[in-house]
Amino acid sequence: MAGRKPRTTMTGRVTMQDVAAQAGTSMISVSRVFRSGGQVSPALRARIEAAAAKLGYVPDRAASALASARSMNVAVLIPSITNTVFVEMLAGIDEVLSPHGYQMIMATALYSAAEELRLLRGLLAFRPDGVLLTGIDHQPATLQLLQSQALPAVHMMELNGQPGAYSVGFSQEQGGAAIARHFLARGYRKLGFIAAQLDPRTIARGAGFRQAVLAAGQPAPYELMVPERSSVGLGAKLLQDALAARPALDALFFCNDDLAQGALFQAQRLGLAVPGRLAIAGFNDLPASAWTSPALTSVATPREQVGRRAASMLLELMAGREPPTRCEDLGFTLNVRESS
Repeated sequence: MAGRKPRTTMTGRVTMQDVAAQAGTSMISVSRVFRSGGQVSPALRARIEAAAAKLGYVPDRAASALASARSMNVAVLIPSITNTVFVEMLAGIDEVLSPHGYQMIMATALYSAAEELRLLRGLLAFRPDGVLLTGIDHQPATLQLLQSQALPAVHMMELNGQPGAYSVGFSQEQGGAAIARHFLARGYRKLGFIAAQLDPRTIARGAGFRQAVLAAGQPAPYELMVPERSSVGLGAKLLQDALAARPALDALFFCNDDLAQGALFQAQRLGLAVPGRLAIAGFNDLPASAWTSPALTSVATPREQVGRRAASMLLELMAGREPPTRCEDLGFTLNVRESS
């Protein structure tokens, strides 16, 4: 005689009651495994999970949220999904959130504060328990929306010293200043800053670079800043544009490694000795930068660690606890290599 067919809801979904019947246990035990995180014996947990797998049971997170007043979702807003920097940051976030049963609901704002606000409104429909945002430059309406929802939020990649704000990151300005001081210590005097995309973090790096040059009593650096999306190809073009405008330049700081790598490749094509004729430095220290020829000098940023620490801080806030610090500075490292 064939086994009894599992009862399902009108939608055809397998229910917790079906799993309980298959496993020969109570719905309370099944709920402890899939919803509340309560304790059950390892043998019973294995039996319940095997029954769920056999029946194809998928926990109803919406029902869990209603029962516990928690959605177990965390909204994460980043500027780009194609940028390695933010992919590594997401990996750090997931590493911390997943063991606690949280899942990310993510959106990419494409470096637009207006788009970030629109996306946040959409993500709030999923009733997240907390929010992780990139940067500190947000529209006032974004911050008002978070405040009106009484949602804990942590800012990533920059330091937010505003009262009541929580952040994990490092000083973008000091990263740019470190490159300037390095160039000057090496004897370079005709300096330039090359930037694309022009998001707030890029602008901050340029400001730090400029201020450090001026503080050293040197003329203001040449600046070439374009709104186009950053790429290796654009870096090659901007190198040529900069040298056409200022042939005497002897050191260039590119706002990120994509541009700097493109500049290195183009310098090779043009027969320009790096660093003999021109020093080049980047920012973020992407994995390939240690393997370019010559190897690229760059500011290494702790993006995966930022993700882990920001997620940990948010977990504390979602649990109603105050983190040890509101503004956690993870610093950066200047990796000096052959290109400068």
